[in-house]
Amino acid sequence: MTSIHSLAVFCGSRLGTNPVYAEAGRVLGRGLAEAGIRLVYGGGRIGIMGVVADAVLEAGGTVLGVIPGFLVSREVGHSGLTNLAVTESMHMRKVKMYEEADAFLIMPGGLGTLDETFEILTWRQLGLHDKPILLCDVAGWATGLLQVMSQAVEQGFADAASPGLVAVFPDVAKVIEHLKNLDRGSGSTGGVL
Repeated sequence: MTSIHSLAVFCGSRLGTNPVYAEAGRVLGRGLAEAGIRLVYGGGRIGIMGVVADAVLEAGGTVLGVIPGFLVSREVGHSGLTNLAVTESMHMRKVKMYEEADAFLIMPGGLGTLDETFEILTWRQLGLHDKPILLCDVAGWATGLLQVMSQAVEQGFADAASPGLVAVFPDVAKVIEHLKNLDRGSGSTGGVL
């Protein structure tokens, strides 16, 4: 049994242009349910976030959606979740997700996903948490993001250890395999794999 019981997933409220993104979301959702890992996510029923949540539920898993009140209609809040927490603000949404998760996974998404990504990485860098952060580079989606992070190191704006804050995986199958074997007490799980 894994020590990761709850995974916060940061992903898009849109599907993106490549169908492989939605398929990765479906595979992730099924994998989380089969591993007995609760999904914590942004609470919407649209985009990749909706695909992941629906796949978890269809496979018999549990889902906590966390959404600020003003986004319930915009992101079409998911009404079929195990639990839905409505927060007062975007910041409180992130805080709630961080509190509820044992680990974090970054999947394809837009500016909101990038916001969540950099905040959780910064909090880890500052020692505010020691939870594992994983990134799934579906179809090369994260190439630019990883380049920005490397360039911050090269230009002297980030510590050389910064890339070690996140573990990068090429596909969802590798993410699920890693989660099943992850021991939260083992320290850093970062690095490009």
